[in-house]
Amino acid sequence: MDVIISTLPTPLVNATEKCFEFSSKGYGACGFNEYKFELHFYDSIYKEQYSYRITDTKVEFVIKKNYYKWWPRLVPAPQKPHWLRIDFDRWRTEDEMIEDEKPRNIMEDYSKELGKVQKEELGYLKESAKKVYLIFYNLSQFIGYLYILIVMGVLYYRDGIMPMPKIYESVGNAMKFCQLLQYLEVLHPIFGYTKGGVLMPFFQVMGRNFILFAMIELEERMQTKPVIFYLFTIWSCIEIIRGNKCYISFPLSFK
Repeated sequence: MDVIISTLPTPLVNATEKCFEFSSKGYGACGFNEYKFELHFYDSIYKEQYSYRITDTKVEFVIKKNYYKWWPRLVPAPQKPHWLRIDFDRWRTEDEMIEDEKPRNIMEDYSKELGKVQKEELGYLKESAKKVYLIFYNLSQFIGYLYILIVMGVLYYRDGIMPMPKIYESVGNAMKFCQLLQYLEVLHPIFGYTKGGVLMPFFQVMGRNFILFAMIELEERMQTKPVIFYLFTIWSCIEIIRGNKCYISFPLSFK
């Protein structure tokens, strides 16, 4: 399948399983301008396996289907975009009988239009329960580790190295709560809340909890060592940065 865009250089492309986004600046019918489009496909494509060739007058994309089968049309909706043209030099027909079309998903075909209507009626967009859960999970982790970092920072700024033996006593319970809560990250891939495997988050959480509960909690002499201050600082900084990125990636939509 070929998609030919009549615009000029350096395109910015983002391909997902069923969507292809393109933007570029160049000279066209409206002069020098930014040209962009978003094309939703009838079925899935290889989002990593696309190529393009830039010429003086156009950018030519070659996008591969995920499965080698006949599509009754290019886009989910029966009406194709008005700006989309057919290259009859590359047109192919199916020799065998066309299989019945799969049931259409109206919510997917007209997701943007439904979102606009919902926002006008309610004043905000309803988010999926999965998305809301991930937002609040990452926000709770962010607040928990930020609290630990602030308490340690205030103690260090006020008393210098003197409160270091009491750092675990001050923020140990908060750190244990945050670390136990991270076991949910092992369950997220299992239930499809996040992508990726289970082993990586499992070993990461287990490694930290082994240090926290087996090497620090059970050994009282370790709780007064200065290394606790530095260890908790590193863990908190990592989780604050990671939690902040996740929260930005799942924003709630309000009017």
